[in-house]
Amino acid sequence: MELKKAFGKVFRWYRTKNALTQEDFSDVSGRTYISTLERGIHSPTIDRLEALAPMLKVHAITLLVCTYAARDGVTAEALLQRVRDEIDQMQPPYTAPE
Repeated sequence: MELKKAFGKVFRWYRTKNALTQEDFSDVSGRTYISTLERGIHSPTIDRLEALAPMLKVHAITLLVCTYAARDGVTAEALLQRVRDEIDQMQPPYTAPE
């Protein structure tokens, strides 16, 4: 599945699960934009994703994990385990609060 289409499918699922209409996002985006996301025509910027996710009552990363899992045909848990393993192996350049 194409990445934009996978995002649209995940976004629509969370929107309907939360009983939200496309119009409910009018403070963040127009209904037409939401429609193009759900149809896989556009993909959101990181800033837009950050604004949309709380309306769906999820973290932006949740939307991304579910999108990639849907595209790749794997479970979200399998994908998260891969991410955990990659982070453990690479030790990215950030520091956790001590």
